[in-house]
Amino acid sequence: MVPAAHVEGVKLRRVDDAGAGLRIHVPDVRRSAGALLWIHGGGFLIGRPKQDDLFCAMTAKLVDIPVIAAGYRLAPRFPFPAALDDCYTAWLWLQENAASLGVDPHSVIIGDQSAGGALAASLVQRVCDAGGIGAKAQWLFCPALDDRTAARRELDGLEHFVWANRNNAFGWRSYVSTEPGTPIIPPYAAAARREDMHGLPAAWIGVGEIDLFHDEDLDYARRLREADVAVTMVTVPGAPHGFEAWAPKTEIACNFISGARQWLMETVQG
Repeated sequence: MVPAAHVEGVKLRRVDDAGAGLRIHVPDVRRSAGALLWIHGGGFLIGRPKQDDLFCAMTAKLVDIPVIAAGYRLAPRFPFPAALDDCYTAWLWLQENAASLGVDPHSVIIGDQSAGGALAASLVQRVCDAGGIGAKAQWLFCPALDDRTAARRELDGLEHFVWANRNNAFGWRSYVSTEPGTPIIPPYAAAARREDMHGLPAAWIGVGEIDLFHDEDLDYARRLREADVAVTMVTVPGAPHGFEAWAPKTEIACNFISGARQWLMETVQG
């Protein structure tokens, strides 16, 4: 577990009575009423919001918005829909407490990394379908969107760096409690299974060129565009899964994260 990080100019507080808990990063300087609800990665199996403290705090400071990192119960002990329910609880908490945070409830963006992407994209769909206030946008880093990728046995021998397809199959199987690629799975279990993308909010999607999720992410972006959803798709040549998290000081990661935060800033201020 990455130790908690302190960033000057950002205050951190915990909320333990909202689902599986929240870590709230609030910058001293605020230039908009937007906010980011962040969902960590970990293959559905591992991880805590604390692991992204540095990323969330720096995002809060550089974009000048609160970043609320949501915890969630992990598979296989807690399969679908436990994790998504926890993220939805975090969304409702943020909506109910927006005023005390100085946040416009219409200006909340949902973001993620990896398996957090599965949850973030599905959460965007769920709040959209629920009526009322939806997410302003979705900010997706190498998101896991389609369980059917894990069912493609021809991908097993490619040994994708960091997250290979055998890992992917185990993660999805643990999460949905059935074999990946099963013809019918519950709504919101895998974001790419949604048939109608109309009405979803604008998206930024970033992924490495040699990431296992590269093709499914590009296909998701294509389907969003076909439904008249504004999409910024960023593919990083030669980059593997989650490179921006485990090699954040490399030039390609710095450029990637900087561009992502610029999009986030423009979106919350727009």
